[in-house]
Amino acid sequence: MTGVPASAAGGPSPAGATGKVSAVGTTGKANPTGASKAGAARPAGADQGAEGDTRPVRGGKIAAAAVNQASVWNIANLLTMLRLLLVPAFVMLMLADGGYDPAWRSFAWAAFAIAMITDLFDGHLARAYDLVTDFGKIADPIADKAIMGAALICLSALGDLPWWVTGVILGRELGITLLRFIVIRYGVIPASRGGKLKTLTQGVAVGMYILALTGWLATLRWWVMAAAVVLTVVTGLDYVRQAIVLRRQGIAERRAALEETEA
Repeated sequence: MTGVPASAAGGPSPAGATGKVSAVGTTGKANPTGASKAGAARPAGADQGAEGDTRPVRGGKIAAAAVNQASVWNIANLLTMLRLLLVPAFVMLMLADGGYDPAWRSFAWAAFAIAMITDLFDGHLARAYDLVTDFGKIADPIADKAIMGAALICLSALGDLPWWVTGVILGRELGITLLRFIVIRYGVIPASRGGKLKTLTQGVAVGMYILALTGWLATLRWWVMAAAVVLTVVTGLDYVRQAIVLRRQGIAERRAALEETEA
């Protein structure tokens, strides 16, 4: 009589049988609380044996690690690597023939534009197709800051852009990146719409300065760069505010969890 306990059949029940039966809920006196605990105690990716015990699937962690390792070489990370390789190429093109030849500046602008476009695509692909990796989290912001920093420093070295503008933009970018790493134990500061607008405005402004523009276009690029500087400062202060709030929430949650554990 499969599934019928010995006590129901009129015979003696073996030691521990009642507890097992009540845990799985096959008798009229089944303990639903025990059943829910048994179900909750079963970890993901584990096999349940005949006695209700759980055994982790062999090779589960190894397979997961293999997937994560293979995902490093995905299209999003390859675009990030391409952007890193474009940095030295951009610098050579920008400074070729003294740095004032319009043709070489156009080639430098093309390298800068490709780098900025890949910045848009790699992040979108990583999020849309679940290609986010630890390498991408580190390399992507480095690539962004590298190409932008190289362009700003080259422009200031050539006298096309005041050094204080370069200092404000690079100081903000490096400071916010450092701030993200400091508060990452409490959570991730999401990219805001203002931050995305700042990145777009910076890219357009720097791209206009790379090109040898004259006339009203030269005046327009000055205003675009001014807008980029304002957005840089405002969004930077907003990120600082978010970091402070995130840190306070993280500390409060840790304290509450510690108090609950001690209780």
